Amino acid sequence: MSKIHPTAIVHKSSSIDTSVEIGPYSVIGENVSIDKNTIIGPHVVISSNCEIGQDNKIYQFASISEIPQDKKYEGEDCRLIIGSGNTIREYCTINRGTKAGGNSVTKVGDNNWIMAYVHIAHDCVIGNNNVMSNSTSLAGHVIMGSNIVLAGYVLVHQFCRIGDYSFAGMGAALNQDLPPYLLATGSFAKTHGLNREGLRRNNFDQKKINTLHKAYKLIFRSSNNPTNTNELENLSKEYDEVSYLLDFIEQSERGVIQSSKSD
Repeated sequence: MSKIHPTAIVHKSSSIDTSVEIGPYSVIGENVSIDKNTIIGPHVVISSNCEIGQDNKIYQFASISEIPQDKKYEGEDCRLIIGSGNTIREYCTINRGTKAGGNSVTKVGDNNWIMAYVHIAHDCVIGNNNVMSNSTSLAGHVIMGSNIVLAGYVLVHQFCRIGDYSFAGMGAALNQDLPPYLLATGSFAKTHGLNREGLRRNNFDQKKINTLHKAYKLIFRSSNNPTNTNELENLSKEYDEVSYLLDFIEQSERGVIQSSKSD
């Protein structure tokens, strides 16, 4: 027995696994592939040129893989790739990539919890195990790592990067890169130390948390002198997490969000 509701419209070029459920009045466009056990709710539109993995749940009225909201877009081939195990709630919008993005792909990884009204623009690359709360919006070309929490109404400027295990509080506006492991709030956002609760929930032991806190202090609180530089280098040799933090900051093109100086 088909799991596609008779009122749904599925383009003949699309490849839908027999275990996929598609609800009433949903529209699946050209060149869409949907893998095992994914559930598409009612009134969902998946426009075209989209690959969706296994065990996803996409709720009603989501708009997936529509053309990019970019005036430079001229109809060139572009795609959206969504991994497995994602929850995409009501009224989310996720757009395809652009030629200007390099590979014309927007990509969402695995096991992300994407709440209602979230917008993921063209050429974004999203990692795994992230939480994006209601009405959070990513502009184009945002690169987001893994195990990140963005609270409600967070806004992220185009071309920003967000590092692993970071947290942005409700209403934060990120106009520069948010380094890994840190907590940021405000508009425009400032950092307020480590995302301690997030690190604990992800099984960071207290020694690593203390070491990252020390590195944070050396980077954002202390004057730039050879002693501090040498101490950071030694910490980075001993702890991969500190090395990742320093590399992220060094590779930033937009600059990183600065400390509030109050924590």
